[in-house]
Amino acid sequence: MLKSLSLRTLSARTMARRRRDALILALFGASACVHAQAPAEGPRHPIERPALASAHASEAMLLGAARAGQRIVAVGDHGTVILSDDSGGHFRQARQVPVRAMLNAVSFVDDKHGWAVGHGGVILATDDGGDSWKLQREDLDKDQPLFSVLFVDAHNGWACGLWSLLLHTTDGGRNWVPVDLPVPAGAKRADGNLYSLFADRHGGLFIAAEQGRVLHSADHGASWEYLDTGYKGSLWAGAALSDGSLVVGGLRGAIYRSGDGGRHWAPVKVDSRSSITAFAESSAGLYASALDGVLLHSTDHGAGFSVSQRPDRLPLTAVVASEKGAPLLVSKAGVVRATP
Repeated sequence: MLKSLSLRTLSARTMARRRRDALILALFGASACVHAQAPAEGPRHPIERPALASAHASEAMLLGAARAGQRIVAVGDHGTVILSDDSGGHFRQARQVPVRAMLNAVSFVDDKHGWAVGHGGVILATDDGGDSWKLQREDLDKDQPLFSVLFVDAHNGWACGLWSLLLHTTDGGRNWVPVDLPVPAGAKRADGNLYSLFADRHGGLFIAAEQGRVLHSADHGASWEYLDTGYKGSLWAGAALSDGSLVVGGLRGAIYRSGDGGRHWAPVKVDSRSSITAFAESSAGLYASALDGVLLHSTDHGAGFSVSQRPDRLPLTAVVASEKGAPLLVSKAGVVRATP
């Protein structure tokens, strides 16, 4: 899924080094700045302020969405968390979110236990399906945004983000430990951005990252290797599908597919140049959200996609399958329906 970067984090040097940053800033610019001035008498950082209640929370900029059992949970700007118990028909705001920072992603292991990550290195946890959240981690010194989070059970999880930041927990998030990643071939250090964590049915862990790379661990995160997809742009999204295949997608509509656990990848022909932001599989097939209001749909496990586009070209930031299998989309303007 697409993760906006804060204006503070993206220095001029960083923007020069990372070619996809201009696109992210063009999309989310001022809205992505999480260090807005606070009143002089109050705390100055969004991490120190709880999310505000809003009658229009479902119209806030949303960047991530996930299923919590039958419930749909979406997260985004200023600590916004919204919940739907009727397959996206209606949403209400979470009653307690302890931060007002941008939240980039959310993930659940069951209908109660979930985690959300975002700017300021924030990691939040919930044990009631997203109604209330507690702060597990923050890092104001570095402010490395976290872009994705994945738990394989209630105890073991990973979160990843800016400059190869990868964190691991074995106790449900009470303690998070940085993971040292190997240096990619031809590089001087591991500093590529890590965008999307996902796992296959055999316990393999994957991270879609910059420069067409996919990180892979076959030993439950004890060691990692880089898989070369053949693509050179940033990969913003990835998924392991029900038939055992893997798909990753990113800039300019690039989608690559592997049928052998990531050892070999092949490009998928897509009649769209809109950057891929997220994947979601359901009984109705595989969906991919993209910028410019584009929704992709595959009925053959990602071997081919049909393309539809909203007339308003609203940037779609994530997609999640409802209980009935239909895609629910979130965007720069909040929740939107799959068809305009």
